[in-house]
Amino acid sequence: MIDKLHKIVTDIRTERAVTALIILNAIILGLETSPRAMQAFGPTLEALDEAILGVFVVEILARIIVFRLRFFRDPWSIFDFIVVGIALVPATEAFSVLRTLRVLRVLRLITAVPSLRRVVGGLIAALPGMGSIVLLLSILYYVFSVMATRLFGAAFPDWFGTIGASAYSLFQIMTLESWSMGIVRPVMEKFPYAWAFFVPYIVVTTFAVLNLFIGVVVNAMQTEHQKALEEEMAAERDMMHEETTNVLEEIRKVQADLAALRQEIAVLSTRKAG
Repeated sequence: MIDKLHKIVTDIRTERAVTALIILNAIILGLETSPRAMQAFGPTLEALDEAILGVFVVEILARIIVFRLRFFRDPWSIFDFIVVGIALVPATEAFSVLRTLRVLRVLRLITAVPSLRRVVGGLIAALPGMGSIVLLLSILYYVFSVMATRLFGAAFPDWFGTIGASAYSLFQIMTLESWSMGIVRPVMEKFPYAWAFFVPYIVVTTFAVLNLFIGVVVNAMQTEHQKALEEEMAAERDMMHEETTNVLEEIRKVQADLAALRQEIAVLSTRKAG
């Protein structure tokens, strides 16, 4: 029974069916936000949503039965378990937000598609390096915020009146969202040399520090891709080794059969000669 269930759970067709159901469930959850769709097909959409949730529950239970403790050692399996478990909690008034969190089921596509798993794995692997860059960026933010508050706070209290306001304005400038016409040019009307503050800030934060983020993420992605290639090559080597072992075993059996046949022939020849 367990062996049959294991074959079903690990079958590529089962994985494809689950992936298709996740995509269908995502479409249904999107349609449920449309008043017209709910008015026309509300009961059908809700029934389909509940049926798909039931399939997800059965699939998770089957994986727990097959893999047992190994299921809870796999981070992706735990992620699936939590996402499906959230959908099972009754959406009462106290937990009304849980009904909204049902859309998290769409995130199961990450676990269903290996390439997405590698991308997320790369992002997670990049977190330690990103932490150092965030610390560096925080120090730069603080330094520039203090400078901006001292330089422009009295004339532009809404933008630079406090360190918090300065940090928010500088964040907007860093994203290059209306930074020139919205903030810098009005400041330059009163402080003509304000560009000498804002241009180095943009160069340091937007074009230097943020590119470090990209570099760290790209490096982590390459490492994750390399690991995936090594795992695939190791799996191919194991498969080839297993096939080679099977072939050698078959050759030994054939050799043993031939030796037995020769022995029988020799015995028959001896009897005829006698």
